[in-house]
Amino acid sequence: MSSVDRRQFLGLAAAALAGCAAPGAGQGERELVRIGIGSCTNQAQPQPLWNTVLADRPGLFIFGGDNVYAPQPFTIAKLKQAYAVEAAVPEFARLRHAMPHMAIWDDHDYGKNDGGAEFEHKQASKEAFLEFWGAPADDTRRTREGIYDARLFGPPGRRVQVIALDTRWFRSPWKITDVRDQPGRERYQPDSDPAKTMLGAAQWRWLEEQLRQPADLRLLVSGVQVVTEGHGWERWGNFPLERQRLFDTIARTRAEGVVLLSGDRHIGAIYREAQGAPYPMYELTSSGVTHTWLDNKEAGPNRVGDPFTELHYGLVEIDWPGRRVSLQLKDIRGEARRTQSIAFDELKART
Repeated sequence: MSSVDRRQFLGLAAAALAGCAAPGAGQGERELVRIGIGSCTNQAQPQPLWNTVLADRPGLFIFGGDNVYAPQPFTIAKLKQAYAVEAAVPEFARLRHAMPHMAIWDDHDYGKNDGGAEFEHKQASKEAFLEFWGAPADDTRRTREGIYDARLFGPPGRRVQVIALDTRWFRSPWKITDVRDQPGRERYQPDSDPAKTMLGAAQWRWLEEQLRQPADLRLLVSGVQVVTEGHGWERWGNFPLERQRLFDTIARTRAEGVVLLSGDRHIGAIYREAQGAPYPMYELTSSGVTHTWLDNKEAGPNRVGDPFTELHYGLVEIDWPGRRVSLQLKDIRGEARRTQSIAFDELKART
């Protein structure tokens, strides 16, 4: 990247970040009622959906990965230019000015399609990520591997914990399918090798510590889908031992109120899985800020209803007096097209 391009990147990123809450800000006693999430934003495409999010005014927005698409073959200059283009999108800039937010990455802002621990440019990509999202100099993500993060919002009795996982930096290689493009095994197949990892040892230890903190609702954010069955693309189910380890960690820490949020797939959907879990695991997948998989017809054995294939974002709405949470997929008109209501009591371990 030339000095001119670098100044452009820094200037546009700084302009878009002006007035935004820095990582860690907005925690404490500020009660959350509405949390938005969206993923898959191509910086070169129109982004009118941000106006819908702005109109709904969530108290927190989670950028769920693929927040830009780094052109291939990858160079750090191309990634930074993608960030600069995105920062200059007026709707996106207004949203970042308007509300506190958190961000994780997925493969396209990580820098390698379906990439994991093997990606040779991940350190440079991480530095660009932290720079773009305005991480302060003392942010703990600058001194450890990966970009995982967690924050607490709200007073006791109405406390939300957001745990943002990094499912790229440490992840072992997937097992390639033996029947490419066949339904259920399109690219990858389940791999029960006990040496394979999704999060890496350090992040697993950190996650257990986070789950032991007091919270009434926990939003566990993963770039790739967690409980989803029925397809052979990227998902935690490709490492079934790791997915079971996640369920077992939730059970061992007695962490109540866990709801899963994910992106990546260019569809919106809601899932429910109880097998092997301490209580039903609900997952809201929101993936399609600028483009979606319009003709998706994949199987969904643990999906609740049909996938939603129009542009959308996800909304978590909390009814604190009623002790319920609603998972929603909202279209560009702001209409909820898929909804699942969950009682807090359902998100407790069975005795």
